[in-house]
Amino acid sequence: SVPNQNAAMFRTRALARSLAPLGDRILVRRAAKETQTAGGIYLPSDKSKSPNEGEVIAVGPGIRDVSGNLHTPTLKAGDAVLLPEYGGSKIEVDGDEMYLYREDDILGKFS
Repeated sequence: SVPNQNAAMFRTRALARSLAPLGDRILVRRAAKETQTAGGIYLPSDKSKSPNEGEVIAVGPGIRDVSGNLHTPTLKAGDAVLLPEYGGSKIEVDGDEMYLYREDDILGKFS
Protein backbone atom coordinates (compact mmCIF):
# COMPACT_ATOMS: atom_id res chain seq x y z
CA SER A 1 0.00 0.00 0.00
CA VAL A 2 2.96 2.36 0.51
CA PRO A 3 3.93 2.48 -3.21
CA ASN A 4 0.36 3.52 -4.13
CA GLN A 5 0.47 6.41 -1.64
CA ASN A 6 3.76 7.60 -3.12
CA ALA A 7 2.31 7.39 -6.64
CA ALA A 8 -0.71 9.48 -5.60
CA MET A 9 1.57 12.08 -4.03
CA PHE A 10 3.65 12.19 -7.21
CA ARG A 11 0.53 12.68 -9.36
CA THR A 12 -0.68 15.47 -7.09
CA ARG A 13 2.64 17.30 -7.33
CA ALA A 14 2.72 16.82 -11.10
CA LEU A 15 -0.73 18.40 -11.49
CA ALA A 16 0.10 21.44 -9.36
CA ARG A 17 1.34 24.28 -11.58
CA SER A 18 2.39 27.84 -11.12
CA LEU A 19 2.70 30.67 -13.61
CA ALA A 20 5.50 33.23 -13.72
CA PRO A 21 4.58 36.23 -15.90
CA LEU A 22 7.15 37.42 -18.45
CA GLY A 23 8.20 40.99 -19.23
CA ASP A 24 5.99 43.68 -17.74
CA ARG A 25 2.97 41.40 -17.32
CA ILE A 26 1.06 41.22 -14.03
CA LEU A 27 -1.01 38.20 -12.91
CA VAL A 28 -4.16 39.39 -11.10
CA ARG A 29 -7.04 37.63 -9.33
CA ARG A 30 -10.19 39.73 -9.63
CA ALA A 31 -12.24 40.35 -6.49
CA ALA A 32 -15.42 38.27 -6.11
CA LYS A 33 -18.59 39.60 -7.74
CA GLU A 34 -20.96 41.41 -5.42
CA THR A 35 -24.19 39.45 -5.03
CA GLN A 36 -25.81 41.79 -2.50
CA THR A 37 -26.40 45.53 -2.75
CA ALA A 38 -25.72 47.97 0.07
CA GLY A 39 -29.46 47.93 0.81
CA GLY A 40 -29.43 44.15 1.29
CA ILE A 41 -31.02 43.12 -2.02
CA TYR A 42 -29.57 39.92 -3.49
CA LEU A 43 -28.67 40.02 -7.18
CA PRO A 44 -28.72 37.06 -9.55
CA SER A 45 -25.17 35.99 -10.42
CA ASP A 46 -25.57 36.86 -14.12
CA LYS A 47 -26.74 40.43 -13.36
CA SER A 48 -23.89 41.38 -11.04
CA LYS A 49 -21.09 43.21 -12.81
CA SER A 50 -17.47 42.17 -12.70
CA PRO A 51 -15.55 44.14 -10.05
CA ASN A 52 -12.83 46.57 -11.06
CA GLU A 53 -10.60 45.57 -8.16
CA GLY A 54 -8.13 42.73 -7.85
CA GLU A 55 -5.09 41.38 -6.05
CA VAL A 56 -1.69 41.02 -7.68
CA ILE A 57 -0.60 37.36 -7.54
CA ALA A 58 2.69 37.50 -9.48
CA VAL A 59 4.78 40.10 -11.31
CA GLY A 60 7.12 39.72 -14.27
CA PRO A 61 10.76 40.87 -14.11
CA GLY A 62 10.12 44.02 -16.14
CA ILE A 63 10.75 45.23 -19.65
CA ARG A 64 13.90 46.51 -21.35
CA ASP A 65 14.02 49.76 -23.27
CA VAL A 66 15.96 50.30 -26.51
CA SER A 67 19.14 51.01 -24.52
CA GLY A 68 18.90 47.67 -22.74
CA ASN A 69 17.99 49.14 -19.33
CA LEU A 70 15.58 47.03 -17.30
CA HIS A 71 12.51 48.86 -15.99
CA THR A 72 11.13 46.84 -13.08
CA PRO A 73 7.38 46.98 -12.35
CA THR A 74 6.17 49.24 -9.54
CA LEU A 75 3.66 46.61 -8.36
CA LYS A 76 4.41 43.59 -6.19
CA ALA A 77 2.53 40.46 -5.15
CA GLY A 78 -0.23 41.23 -2.65
CA ASP A 79 -0.98 44.77 -3.93
CA ALA A 80 -4.64 45.74 -4.36
CA VAL A 81 -5.16 47.30 -7.79
CA LEU A 82 -7.83 49.07 -9.84
CA LEU A 83 -8.46 47.27 -13.14
CA PRO A 84 -9.99 48.41 -16.43
CA GLU A 85 -13.53 47.21 -17.15
CA TYR A 86 -12.35 45.31 -20.22
CA GLY A 87 -9.01 43.82 -21.19
CA GLY A 88 -6.50 41.38 -19.84
CA SER A 89 -6.03 37.78 -20.89
CA LYS A 90 -8.25 35.40 -18.95
CA ILE A 91 -6.42 32.23 -17.86
CA GLU A 92 -7.05 29.39 -15.44
CA VAL A 93 -4.33 28.20 -13.07
CA ASP A 94 -5.11 25.22 -10.81
CA GLY A 95 -8.85 25.88 -11.13
CA ASP A 96 -8.55 29.59 -10.22
CA GLU A 97 -9.65 32.18 -12.78
CA MET A 98 -7.00 34.88 -13.17
CA TYR A 99 -6.07 37.60 -15.64
CA LEU A 100 -2.78 38.71 -17.20
CA TYR A 101 -2.38 42.46 -17.74
CA ARG A 102 0.48 44.62 -18.92
CA GLU A 103 1.55 47.01 -16.18
CA ASP A 104 0.46 49.98 -18.32
CA ASP A 105 -3.10 48.59 -18.47
CA ILE A 106 -3.58 48.63 -14.69
CA LEU A 107 -5.25 51.90 -13.68
CA GLY A 108 -4.02 52.32 -10.13
CA LYS A 109 -2.90 50.84 -6.83
CA PHE A 110 -4.84 51.08 -3.57
CA SER A 111 -2.83 52.13 -0.53
